[in-house]
Amino acid sequence: MGKRHGRYGFDAPWALAGLLLGVITLAALTVLSFTFDVPEAGVAFLLGGTYTLASAGSHLYTTRHGKPAVWAAELDRLEGGERLLDLGCGRGAVLTLAARRLDEGHVTGLEQRSKEALRARANAGREGVADRVSLVVGDLRDLPFEDSAFDVVVTDQAIHTIARPEGREQAVREALRVLRPGGLMLIADQHHTRVYEDTLRSLGVVDVRRRDAGWRFWYGGPWSRTEILEARSPAA
Repeated sequence: MGKRHGRYGFDAPWALAGLLLGVITLAALTVLSFTFDVPEAGVAFLLGGTYTLASAGSHLYTTRHGKPAVWAAELDRLEGGERLLDLGCGRGAVLTLAARRLDEGHVTGLEQRSKEALRARANAGREGVADRVSLVVGDLRDLPFEDSAFDVVVTDQAIHTIARPEGREQAVREALRVLRPGGLMLIADQHHTRVYEDTLRSLGVVDVRRRDAGWRFWYGGPWSRTEILEARSPAA
């Protein structure tokens, strides 16, 4: 995958902070339990702290190494000339990976928060791909693009942030609308992927499959695993 130069922060930083706070709390309780000669409680707190530490390590690994590795493998299928849209691109972690593979193509990142879009633009510069990247601030439920504008549409952990089910359904509909016939859609998400699949099938998408992204995409453990939904827009 090569060395990355962007500043992408941490995914779900509050969740990570909660895990680390849990480790500190359980470690303190372990010390207190053994200090006051309550070994049974000390062992329980020690096991809990170890488990929580492992979860925090899993979250950190996914953010820094696992997720980029999974996406790099998914994007290796690009031929180099595609028009790709990254929905909810954040600071550009997936966007810049795609841009590296598009010698003659172009990547458009849509982000709902203007500050994150500015950070994504800065990261594209740090990665040396700014000439292949455009950033747009907009709503996933109302994309400012024409029908069939893109060859590939990707999104990572973005659609589930829309609070209402009908909003998430509309985001999937919009993603399909801007994808050309025969184009590729990749949705990576921890939540609602079965519902996204049902929405696509209701819109006539037959070539669709949902799969586990594997342990490299766990945010703490298998209970917070990521699934990838892969679909091809129906040919005209």
